[in-house]
Amino acid sequence: DERSSIIKGKKRIIFSDDFATTLNKDQWIVEEEPSAGSSVYTMNKQLILDTRKGVTVWLNKYLEGNIAIEFDREVMVERGKNDRLSDMNMFWMANDPRNKKPFGRNGVFEKYDSLRLYYAGIGGNTNTTSRFRKYEGDGRKPLIKEYKDALHLLTKNKQYHIRIIVKNKITSLWLNDECYFDYTDQEPLTAGYFGFRSTWSRQVVKNFRVFQLPAK
Repeated sequence: DERSSIIKGKKRIIFSDDFATTLNKDQWIVEEEPSAGSSVYTMNKQLILDTRKGVTVWLNKYLEGNIAIEFDREVMVERGKNDRLSDMNMFWMANDPRNKKPFGRNGVFEKYDSLRLYYAGIGGNTNTTSRFRKYEGDGRKPLIKEYKDALHLLTKNKQYHIRIIVKNKITSLWLNDECYFDYTDQEPLTAGYFGFRSTWSRQVVKNFRVFQLPAK
């Protein structure tokens, strides 16, 4: 709320989570495709997505206007049973045209095709593609940008600082201060929900922050 917000230059923190306690089920909505040996939990100030199949973890906070979302994320490849270098993905500005909130799906990727949102998939398809799409809310999800070169794919056990910016008609996604996607949308999505997305992998998230940015 306004009274407890922290002013940092021209941006203002409106939400943060260091995952220092058990995952708050009111703040985070976990939608997980049922599979033995899959789990989503917090440990050592990290959110852990250790899943065999699809998972979406929604932040239960409606975001509006110009915002920045920042966090650290890493795909672990060691000896875990779900370890696979793939799918460091995310949804943002998500809305369900038929419901008040986009929640209530079962983690299967195709079930989200009916939402309106921006989507980025870094290292998808077993680390062969990095893609940006806009979901139109009617099953259409045009591919706006794609990379297949190694520089834009994932490195195992590497921590990435991710920054998603929505400002006026432009949305962009940055990894370690490099702009991967930068899209000027003539029909911009100006409000909605954020979600971590992944499948068959073990990933850790730290230092989650959402900032309100100036109107101009």
